[in-house]
Amino acid sequence: MTASSLPTSARPIIHSTVACVIQHNGRFLMVEEAKGRANTVFNQPAGHIELGEGPVAAIQREVQEETAWQVALTGYLGLYVFHTPEGETFHSHGFTGVPERLLPTAIDPAIVATHWLTRDEIVALATEQRLRSPLVLKRIDDAQSNRHFPLAVIHE
Repeated sequence: MTASSLPTSARPIIHSTVACVIQHNGRFLMVEEAKGRANTVFNQPAGHIELGEGPVAAIQREVQEETAWQVALTGYLGLYVFHTPEGETFHSHGFTGVPERLLPTAIDPAIVATHWLTRDEIVALATEQRLRSPLVLKRIDDAQSNRHFPLAVIHE
């Protein structure tokens, strides 16, 4: 039996997303999100790939929408697969980038604030369970260990 032959309610939910580790002067650009939770959570600029969009276009759009920063992408961290306890699967494309310029645009209303945080500050948030997912710190560690691929591995 294939997933497409299952009733709609029994089909697995798979999300295709993007996230970007943006570093400058030893700090990482993070977004603080409310998302209906009691406490806010922290994440890299990230979001879903929209219909007709590839991962590169999606991450450039998401970074601008969530932070008002225009970034230069510097590498591809790879595809991270994350399964939630609720049965959802996320295929998350990870990127690295550097800030180019702050744009005079408003940020997404779901974003409470943007922050430039050190890795130690992000680890402290992880200890408090304030990161959106375990992938947040994993992507940072991969970026810091220069574990990335050229952007040319993505064919859009």
